[in-house]
Amino acid sequence: MMLAYLVPVVLLILLLLASVRILPEYRRGVVFFLGRFQDVKGPGLFFLIPVVQKMQVVDLRVITMDVPEQDVISRDNVTVRVNAVLYFRVVDPERAIIQVENYVNATSQLAQTTLRSVLGKHDLDEMLSERDKLNDDIQEIIDTQTEAWGIKVANVEIKHVDLDESMIRAIARQAEAERERRAKVIHAEGEQQAAEKLVEAADIMSRNPAALQLRYLQTMSDMSNKNASTIVFPLPMDIMEAFKTMAGFSSRKPDPNVSEET
Repeated sequence: MMLAYLVPVVLLILLLLASVRILPEYRRGVVFFLGRFQDVKGPGLFFLIPVVQKMQVVDLRVITMDVPEQDVISRDNVTVRVNAVLYFRVVDPERAIIQVENYVNATSQLAQTTLRSVLGKHDLDEMLSERDKLNDDIQEIIDTQTEAWGIKVANVEIKHVDLDESMIRAIARQAEAERERRAKVIHAEGEQQAAEKLVEAADIMSRNPAALQLRYLQTMSDMSNKNASTIVFPLPMDIMEAFKTMAGFSSRKPDPNVSEET
């Protein structure tokens, strides 16, 4: 008799244990009653009717997904291999289970096609220099399309843009040519500024003979400080002017039409 009562009790206890569910804070359970959506359960303790109710668990934490390398042809016909990382999370467990079969795989496939589509519209230089803008464009497109699945794309980051060896050498030559061009421009600008300063200095000295004389003496002093075998004897500028005047008088020819006075 005792065994007859014990069997139903044990079955009831097993049924209760099978109906108990406990979910942590970062998970939710999408409950179906006889195949129809009923409710989203969790977190904490709750009960399910075995056989009648089924549950699928959804993780609400941010998922980090590596987007595999994709062969991309840029707008200027350069083939590159690009990979990225995608950060997303489920914000609506009901739609993530009902609207798409496997939201993780669907998001991965969408990220790959979007990566090829967006990068194919840009030149290679834009891929290398405007990576932040491209990340924002890809993130916006994926987020818009996954909104119907109850998924929020938090961020997209392009990790690597790999080039073949010939393209790397071509870019290196281009960068070297650009550096040489900048060096020549800077040198020419320096020569222009120096010439302008020399013209200004010459103009100032031409208006002030004393400044020209001081500059002359300074040059002589600099030459004497060097260990040179040449000995320089500086002459005052007024003596040089006197020599020029005398040379001018001596070079004049007498006018035959003018008679000398006695």
